[in-house]
Amino acid sequence: MRPLRLIVTDTDTGVGKTRVAVALCRAFAAQGKSVAAMKPVACGCTPTPAGLRNDDALALQAAMTVRASYAQINPYAFAAPIAPHLAASDAGMRIDFEVLDRAYERLCMQSEVLIVEGAGGWLVPLDAERSFAQLAAHWDLQVLVVVGLRLGCLNHALLTIESIERRGLRVYGWIANHIDPGFERAADNIASLTSRIAAPCLAVLDFAPDADTEAVARTLGAGLPSDVTP
Repeated sequence: MRPLRLIVTDTDTGVGKTRVAVALCRAFAAQGKSVAAMKPVACGCTPTPAGLRNDDALALQAAMTVRASYAQINPYAFAAPIAPHLAASDAGMRIDFEVLDRAYERLCMQSEVLIVEGAGGWLVPLDAERSFAQLAAHWDLQVLVVVGLRLGCLNHALLTIESIERRGLRVYGWIANHIDPGFERAADNIASLTSRIAAPCLAVLDFAPDADTEAVARTLGAGLPSDVTP
């Protein structure tokens, strides 16, 4: 059985990527898999006695089944809630792929499933030349896309899928997430995406801002393969 290395990206910021990533960890763990997670770069972190900490990265750490330090899960943490390349520049730093590689490889050695969570959308920059898309290509990750169901989602989703496939990466699947309770013709939008995206829709998540990740994990688990082999 080959391990699964998966990055969770989305069609925009704030459309449920973290909740899905955490739920995926729990769903694969329920299948008996050893699961690790990673948030390579996090912005909007909170100062603590142990250093800057990010709520999303902490949620991923809590959902893992393997032990790892916070620094391995989130190698780059920035206080400002802005794009990673801007936060790094303001901090006088450059995001070093070799630092990310070491953390990634350590987590790979411990896990059958590794869930990597991006920041913002697919093409969010990491520095002047590179983006999260290039990091995903660098690690040859499969990609899961969270589509926030609201006006404009068709264009955002199809552009994201096109960009992923143009880089030669495999779209593992996509998840439709209801984020706007007033969004009209949601079912028709989902049907339009289903007819245009070759990868499977793994789940349609209802508008439920207060739903816990265990409930989301049960929903996702029904659509996940029991074998993590690509």
